[in-house]
Amino acid sequence: MPGTDNDALMDNVCHTLVGAALGEAGFKQRTRFANATLMIAANLPDIDVLVFATSTPSVAFRRGWTHGILAQAVLPIVLTGLVWLAARRRPAPGAVEGPGPPLRLGWILALSYIGVYSHVLLDLLNNYGVRLLAPVNWRWFYGDAVFIIDPWLWLMLGGGIWLARRRSSTAPARRAVLIAMVYIGAMVVSARVARDVVSDAWRAEHGRAVERVMVGPLPITPFQRSVIVDAGDHYDSGVFTWWPLDSARGRPIRVTFDPVSVPKNDHRPEVAIARAAPNVRAFLVWSRFPFWTLEPAPGGMRVTVADMRFMATGARFSASTVVPK
Repeated sequence: MPGTDNDALMDNVCHTLVGAALGEAGFKQRTRFANATLMIAANLPDIDVLVFATSTPSVAFRRGWTHGILAQAVLPIVLTGLVWLAARRRPAPGAVEGPGPPLRLGWILALSYIGVYSHVLLDLLNNYGVRLLAPVNWRWFYGDAVFIIDPWLWLMLGGGIWLARRRSSTAPARRAVLIAMVYIGAMVVSARVARDVVSDAWRAEHGRAVERVMVGPLPITPFQRSVIVDAGDHYDSGVFTWWPLDSARGRPIRVTFDPVSVPKNDHRPEVAIARAAPNVRAFLVWSRFPFWTLEPAPGGMRVTVADMRFMATGARFSASTVVPK
C-alpha cells in the first residue's frame, strides 16, 4: 500500500518578484516584453510541476530535468522563440505594454537567461536541493542558507517594485535588488560559519568528528537555524542561535542539542523489503536524512520513511508501504 509524498519549492512569489524587480531596475527599458520575459523566465524551470498531473512521484522528478544544465541552456532559447511568436501576433509596439522600446530579440534572449539562472540560484539557496548538473550528473546540491519561503525577500523586492512604479524611477528597484543580494550573501556566510560552530560543538561533546551535518534555515527568523547531525545509527537534532544567546554558564551558548536522538532504524529487515516499493524508492532519490518508523498494520507492518530536514517545521514529507507478515 503506497504512502504519500509532498513537495516544496522556493516559492514562486519570490521568483516572480525577482523578475519584476529586475525589470523595474532598468531592464524593461531595453526591449518590449522585458518585464513579461523576466517574470516568466524566473518561473520557467518550475514547469516540472506538470508531474503532479501524472502518476510519477514528484520528489523523484522535481528540480532535475528542468533545473539542470541542459534546461538552463535550452529553456531561455525556447522562451525567446515564444516571445517572438507573441510579438508577431501583436506587432503594434503599444498594444500590450504601452509606449516603449521596440522588440530586441538579443535582449529577450539575455533576459531569458537572467531569469532562468535567477530561479536556479534561488532554489540552490534552500535545503530542499537542486540537481544542477542534470542530466549529466544527478547529484543534489544544497545551499542550506535561505528558507524555502522567505517573507523578508518578499518585503525587500516588493517594496522596491512598488516604490519604483510609484515614483517612475529605477532607483528603488535597484536598491531593493542590492539589499536582497546583501541579505542573501549574509545568509550564505551565516550558514557556513554556523556549520563549523555546530561541527566543533558536537565533536567536543562526543569526542569524534561528525559524519554529516546540516545547519539549515528556519521560517521567519534569520537568527536561528535547524541542526541535524548524522551520528551513524541515529540523528542528533537541535537549534543553532545567533541571537539571543544563553550566557548563564558565563559564555554564549549557540548550539542546543535535543535530549532525545532519532534512530534511523535502517537495518531492520522490514525496511530492506520496504525499499523496493516504488513510492519509497522514489522518495529515497530525494531524501537526504532518511529515517524509518514501523508500526503494526492490517496484514503486516507499515514502514514509513521521512526526512529529518523538515521535521522542525512540521512539514510532512514521507512515503510508506505495508510489508506483509
